[in-house]
Amino acid sequence: MPIVRNVSRAVSQLLQSSGCGCGISIVPVRCIGVSPRQVASDASFHSVSFAESDHPRVLITGGLGQLGVGLAKLLRKRFGKNNVILSDIRKPADSVFYSGPFIYADILDYKNLREIVVNNRISWLFHYSALLSAVGEANVPLARAVNITGLHNVLDIAAEHNLRLFVPSTIGAFGPTSPRNPTPDLCIQRPRTIYGVSKVHAELMGEYYHYRYGLDFRCLRYPGIISADSQPGGGTTDYAVQIFHDAIKTGKFQCNLKPDTRLPMMYIDDCLKATLEVMEAPAEALTMRTYNISAMSFTPEELAQEVQKHVPELQVTYNVDKVRQAIADSWPMNFDDSNARRDWGWKHDYDLPELVNTMFSFLGSESRIAQAN
Repeated sequence: MPIVRNVSRAVSQLLQSSGCGCGISIVPVRCIGVSPRQVASDASFHSVSFAESDHPRVLITGGLGQLGVGLAKLLRKRFGKNNVILSDIRKPADSVFYSGPFIYADILDYKNLREIVVNNRISWLFHYSALLSAVGEANVPLARAVNITGLHNVLDIAAEHNLRLFVPSTIGAFGPTSPRNPTPDLCIQRPRTIYGVSKVHAELMGEYYHYRYGLDFRCLRYPGIISADSQPGGGTTDYAVQIFHDAIKTGKFQCNLKPDTRLPMMYIDDCLKATLEVMEAPAEALTMRTYNISAMSFTPEELAQEVQKHVPELQVTYNVDKVRQAIADSWPMNFDDSNARRDWGWKHDYDLPELVNTMFSFLGSESRIAQAN
C-alpha cells in the first residue's frame, strides 16, 4: 500500500511541523483516509440491550477533555468503578488515574482500539475524542484526522462488536443558512468550520450505520457547556467559563465575542445527565438518532451582569476575535429541543442564576483551599 504509507508520512510530517502554537498534543497517525475494515454487504448487527447484562462495560475515548472525567464519575457511581474505563493519549492527573481504570487509547490506531474493546468486553462506547472549533481551524489536517478518520474507526468497531455508541454533536453542526432562533432538530446545516463539518459527518454516518447495519447509535447536539472542573479548551463558547476564573483571580475579564452574541448554553451536570438518559432510553422511544438539547440561552453581556452580582468590581471589556465571532454568528441562538423532551423526558435543572451560583460556589471554595495551602 505505497499510497497509504506516503499519505500517512506526509500528514505526520505536516502535523509535526505545525507552528500554530495552540499547545495541542500531536496525535500519532497510523493510517489516513483508508478504512481498516470493510463491512460485508450482507452484514447484520444488533446492539446488546441494557437488560442482557447487570451493567454495561463502558469505554470513554478522549476522556481527559471537559466532559470525559465528569461522565466517568457519573457512570462509575451508577455502574460500578471497574465497569467504566477512561482513555486518552495524554497522561492523566493523579486524581484521575487513581479514581478508576485508565488506559492509553489512540483512536487512529484501529488495531489497538479493537483490542481494548475485545479484551475489556466493552458494550457501551462514548466517543469524545475531537478537536474543538477554534483549535480545529488552526490545524485543519489534525482536526480532519481526529474528528473524521477516528470516527470511522470507532463506527466500524462499534458495528462489528455490537456496541451501543454515543457520539456527541454540537451547535457547531449548524451554519449561517440554518434557522437560528429557534433551531429545530431537522433543518439546513451547512457549517463553515472543520469541527462543524466533522460533526454533521458523524451524525449522518451514525444514522447510516444504524439503518444499514443496525448499530445502536445515539447522539446529542450539545450547546456551549460550562464546567468548573476544567480550564477552557479552545472552543468558541469558552468565554463563558473563562469569565469565572478571571473574576476570581484578577477581577478583569476580556471577552472575545461581541456583548450581544446570543448562544445556547448548559451547565455540565445537565449535559452529563442528558447523556446518560439518552443512552438508557428504550430504543423504541427514540424517534431519531440525533437530538438537540438545551437549558438556557444568554449573551456575554447578560452573563457578565449576573457575574457582577457576585463580583461587583469585575471589569469587563471586549476585544472581538474575528474568527470566533464569525463562528458564533453562524451558530444557533436558541435550540428547539422539544423532541428530546417528548421522546425520553429530557428536562434541565440549571438556569442562568443557578449556573452562576454553582460556579462561584465551586471555584470560590477551590480558591480558598489554594490560598490556605
